[in-house]
Amino acid sequence: MFLKLGGRPCLVVGAGTVAESKIASLIEADAQVLVVAPDATPGVRSWAQENLVEWRQRGFQPDDLNGMFIVVAATSSTELHKQIFQDATRRGVLCNTVDVPELCDFYYPAVVQRGALQIAVSTSGQSPALAQRLRIELEEQFGPEYEAWLEYLGEARDKLQSQELDPEERKRLLHKLASKEAFEAFRRGHKPTSSPD
Repeated sequence: MFLKLGGRPCLVVGAGTVAESKIASLIEADAQVLVVAPDATPGVRSWAQENLVEWRQRGFQPDDLNGMFIVVAATSSTELHKQIFQDATRRGVLCNTVDVPELCDFYYPAVVQRGALQIAVSTSGQSPALAQRLRIELEEQFGPEYEAWLEYLGEARDKLQSQELDPEERKRLLHKLASKEAFEAFRRGHKPTSSPD
């Protein structure tokens, strides 16, 4: 599942190195990020100064969860993680406790992104190292050219949707455009036709 986090309130408890990477991904997703931690990395401090996140320089309080969509717990305290997970569950807030699968409602996948194309790998928290290795392999398999191809496919799909075609014929053409052969032709600079043949 991919969540649209744009504008949604997200809480991160902790502001160390591990938390910083989670905060970065929330900023990239255009989330409204609240960070709660007594201390923070220089990166998190910088984001707070730039108003990319709100940083409350103190320990976690249960009311920090009020109105939140998700919470990420990334501290060094096992007891605090359990408390955050329990408090989040009571409030209906989705929780991810970094590196503790049993205290997670969702996991962060390893993601390959090529424009609008996103390929996610998850091991359900069992082996983030394997997920990262597979992400690297997928990055090699699905290179930057996929971004341009997907843009082309989106434009071709819009054109086909605007034509009066039998739904099955439209589906056949869309699948033909997305075929491996069509991709190879696109890479060679020959854009496949989206017209009925």
